[in-house]
Formats: sequence, structure tokens, C-alpha cells
Amino acid sequence: MSNFLYFILPALGGYTLTSLYLLKNPHILHRRKRTAFYCTHISHRGGCGERIESTMEAFTHAVQHGTQMLELDCRLTHDGHVVVSHDENLLRQTGHDVTISSLDLQDLPLYKERLEVTFYAGHYSSGADRKLALLEDVFRKFPEIPVSLEIKEYNHKLIEKVSDLVRCYNREEITVWASVNSRIMKECHRMNGSMPYSFSVNRGVLLLLLFYSGLLPFVPLGESLLQFYFPRIINRTFIPEKRILRNKLLVCLLEKVTMRKSLFKHLAARGIQVHLFVCNEDDDIKAAFEVGATGVMSDYPTVLSSYLSRNRSQE
Repeated sequence: MSNFLYFILPALGGYTLTSLYLLKNPHILHRRKRTAFYCTHISHRGGCGERIESTMEAFTHAVQHGTQMLELDCRLTHDGHVVVSHDENLLRQTGHDVTISSLDLQDLPLYKERLEVTFYAGHYSSGADRKLALLEDVFRKFPEIPVSLEIKEYNHKLIEKVSDLVRCYNREEITVWASVNSRIMKECHRMNGSMPYSFSVNRGVLLLLLFYSGLLPFVPLGESLLQFYFPRIINRTFIPEKRILRNKLLVCLLEKVTMRKSLFKHLAARGIQVHLFVCNEDDDIKAAFEVGATGVMSDYPTVLSSYLSRNRSQE
């Protein structure tokens, strides 16, 4: 036993010191990723706290007020049009219990006149534009604005059509594949490997395991972005549907485990942007940057712009 400890303890010590050194100096093993964009100001669903979510009016308002990236979700209509919508069933958004995939584009109902902000309970948005936007219209109107594009369902035709639109508008360098589902993400990457992509949930869990085991500095990463809930907003401004996430102890543990400044600094040094969402108050925006986020996603583009203008060092 003593002989075993004689060899294993120095080996573990050497591994730990090497891992910590490479965590702080990742350029020794990894070439820094180069992306065509770097965004500190991201508008969630187009800035859905100030205009009705995912409408052309919301996207236009966000861009006019300084957003550097639009975050949106895509769905496919029955007649094959890619529309921007977080939900497949339109009951929450329109009051009509219908699905996008069952309707042709011309039959899609309008958004409600007043819509609650998902990540800011008790707050509502409104606007003159109540039509579901076409992804193509977003690409056409904002040719130079990066877009984080989340695919919500495993739908080969949807992924193919999105990829075709990205290629058609020459946006492969500034449009990001995003999905929480690893199977969907693999299909997206297979369909168009030229587009940068974000971590899925499974890959995010693996990232944490690599970090806590000390292996992260040695492992190559294909992702260009990490987009993650800022746990401190859960149960305060965002009330999740899943009861398990309403447990304060669990949320506290989630924050302790995931919000690691050394991890975010390591990712940033490797050229992987870290976006925390959804931060709608100054204190949350400040805390997100302090923990190491390179960018913040907000429902309120004017609030985020105002904060950044008062804190230029964050930009």
C-alpha cells in the first residue's frame, strides 16, 4: 500500500498542477476559435419584453436599440414555410389551440394583443405587429446581424430548409445552430457543418464533468457558444413549469455547480463565447458579467443597452 501511495500521490499532484496550469493557459494546447462575431448584447426572442416576441417589429426595435445578436426559435408550417416561433402549439401566444405544423402560412392566427414575458413573470409586452415572422424576412432585413437559431424539434425537413436559407443569404459564419437536444444538434451539424454551434444539454453536462475532473484543458471542443440559464433568476423572475426546478435548494446547488468563473474564463480564452439568459434587471446583468459571461441575453434590449453604456468595460 505504501509503495502504491508513493507512486500515485506524486502522479495525482502532477496531474492536478498541469491541469490547473492549462486551465489558465489553454492556448498551449488549443488554437483559439475565430468567429465572425462577438456579442455582448443579445435579444431573447427579439427583445420580447418591449415588443411582442419574435415579430419583425421586435427584431427591428432590438437592432435599433443596439442589440448585436438576435435569439429566435424556428418552426415549419404545413405548407413548408419556416416561421419564427418558440411554441409549436399557439395557445399561449395567440389564444388558439392549434399547431403551426397543421396550418398553412396564410392561416396562422395573430399573436395576442398583450403577451406575458416568459422570463419576467407578471410583465407584459404589446406592439402593432402581431404576425408570426418568416425566418427569410429576418435574414433579408438584417443581413449582417448574427442570429442564434434554436431548433426545437427533430424535423429533418425543417433543419434542411433552415440550412438552405442560411446558405441562400450567405450567413453561415454569423448564424448559430442551437438546441438543447443532442440528437437534433447532430443532425443540424450534419446538415450544415459550416455554421458555428452551441452546447446541447448533454454536451453541457459533459463539459462540467470534464471541468471538475480536470480533463477539460486536454479535450478539444467543437462548440463556439455556451448559452445557459442564469440560475439566480429561476423562481424569482422566471417560474419554471417543472416542479423540480422550483426547489430553492436545487436551484442554489445548480448555481454553485455551473456558475464557475474559472470555467467561463477558460472557455473565453479558447474563443468560446458564454451567454447567460435571461437577464432583465441591472443587478442580474451585472452579476452575469461578474461571473464571467462574455454576453448577456435579455428580453429588454433598451435596458441592456443602457447598462452597457454606463459600464463600457463590459462591451
